[in-house]
Amino acid sequence: MTGDTDDARPLHVHLDDLPWNPERRDGREFIKRKAVSAATAGSGLGCSVYELPAGGRGWPHHFHHGNEEALFVLEGEGRARLGTGDEERTVELRPGTWVVLPVGPAGAHSLTAGDAGPLRYLCLSTMHAPDITGYPDSGKFGLFAGSAPGGDRDQRTLTAFVADEPEDYWEREP
Repeated sequence: MTGDTDDARPLHVHLDDLPWNPERRDGREFIKRKAVSAATAGSGLGCSVYELPAGGRGWPHHFHHGNEEALFVLEGEGRARLGTGDEERTVELRPGTWVVLPVGPAGAHSLTAGDAGPLRYLCLSTMHAPDITGYPDSGKFGLFAGSAPGGDRDQRTLTAFVADEPEDYWEREP
């Protein structure tokens, strides 16, 4: 990994030089990630390669209020659940499929790998912080400040998940 920048990180990397970082839920790995952008000097555009195991499900169905994302399928097959409510649909994923995920509920998404093998895909995103993520299935919202979702967790100043229940502005205030 080499490059000339004021940042100590390089301008370029190769996927073979990056480790897989597993994400865990209930003590078990559910997805692997190679954080491509985080290994380089870029800051405004995020890029990671993800791999879901056969039959695996990625993140809960969600959308972003501050960041646009896009997916490009590299290997394997699966399904993407897109949108919410009357606008919800399922699309089949295979190598070469490009999916744009705009800001807001129209960009809601979740992925499931097919049963034949892993689903490997490239995920690109803007990296605006703060960001609010909506989870239409559970009625929760995620709040992220300091770094965008998918960004450097050490730079994060706030990560919180709250229920979508009206609360009086003055409730619990002295």
